[in-house]
Amino acid sequence: MQHTLTPQRERYLLLTLAGIQFSHILDFMIMMPLGPMLISTLGISTHQFGLLVASYSFSAAISGLLAATFVDRFERKRLLLTMFALFGLATLACGLAPGYVTLLVARGLAGAFGGVMGAMVQTIVGDTIPFARRARASSIVSTAFSLATVAGVPLSLWLANHFQWRAPFVFIAVLVVLFILVGMRILPELRHHISAQKRAHPFVEMFAVLRDPNHLRALTFSALLIFSGFTVIPYITIYAVHNVGIAQADIPFIYLAGGAATLITARLIGHWADMSGKILVYRLIAIFALLPLFVVTNIGVAPLWLWLICTTLFFVLVSGRMIPAMAIVTSAAQPRLRGTFMSLNASMQQLASGLASTLAGFIITQNGAGQIVGYEKVGYVAIAGNMLAIWFVVRIVMHDASSAPGNQPSR
Repeated sequence: MQHTLTPQRERYLLLTLAGIQFSHILDFMIMMPLGPMLISTLGISTHQFGLLVASYSFSAAISGLLAATFVDRFERKRLLLTMFALFGLATLACGLAPGYVTLLVARGLAGAFGGVMGAMVQTIVGDTIPFARRARASSIVSTAFSLATVAGVPLSLWLANHFQWRAPFVFIAVLVVLFILVGMRILPELRHHISAQKRAHPFVEMFAVLRDPNHLRALTFSALLIFSGFTVIPYITIYAVHNVGIAQADIPFIYLAGGAATLITARLIGHWADMSGKILVYRLIAIFALLPLFVVTNIGVAPLWLWLICTTLFFVLVSGRMIPAMAIVTSAAQPRLRGTFMSLNASMQQLASGLASTLAGFIITQNGAGQIVGYEKVGYVAIAGNMLAIWFVVRIVMHDASSAPGNQPSR
């Protein structure tokens, strides 16, 4: 059952969800460009930095599993805004953390609430937007990634450079308050998924999701997507500074260029996927993404302009895969179990992200000159994961897909 909205209300809804997602993505993304600063200020190693990134992901994975036991029992709007408020408090705690251990704990709390939030955003898109427009709707929500890279990260880095590394987290906490006020006014109440039938036990929805082989295939595909990106992503900034020779002051240009490009291409990819078929478009973009995955992890010393070309292609193609892919994953869920399924999906994604960044942290090391060693091996792992996902996607059946070519594989 779809929750019918007027075109104007639908647009306001998607922009509000994009704003909430912007805060969530910026909170996660800002750790990567802050890497060199945190390593220097806190006196930590690359392995400890990797754990900072992974702690967010692992706690989000655990919270996603817990959320799967109750998420479809509550009205969507109230649950999303409650998780968002708790996420804001945890992010503020990151900015107030006196040292590495307390920052690690605060990052874990932010991940716990952020993981549930991300699932709820995708669930609301699935509940309110018809399949025919869902990739385009996902592209609007995914502009949060583009805005976070083109505006949020550079502004946060400016705050960090002029004040200290704590400032970006305080800034994000302020954004959370603003978007909660907007969400209270714009988001519709969604109750149609709540059953009056009494549940036998709290895990009934989770077991119902996990009994469906198609759900399991979609969850596996989703994990492969994230794993193939997050082996590489957390260490791009550190590699750029210590190996490519990019100045710390020039790091914002990476996010400005990449974010500006994805701001344009995300909408185009969403429209293309709705018109030509989500599986077809996903596979084409994922194949092209193999090139920047290889180049970014193998390039040596390079001028800024060449590095910007490489990283911009990385942002456009590696993140662009996610637009048709998330429409595929969302549509693989049985509508009555979509909230539970998306919570489990968020958990799988965060687990894959944590495992990817942890694995990469063990593969790479720093030599005496501070250079990253072994990053090319991380790239090969990412390429293998991406190729496996390209092969695996045709195994997923989309329940509410039309018969448009490219949306369903031939059987």
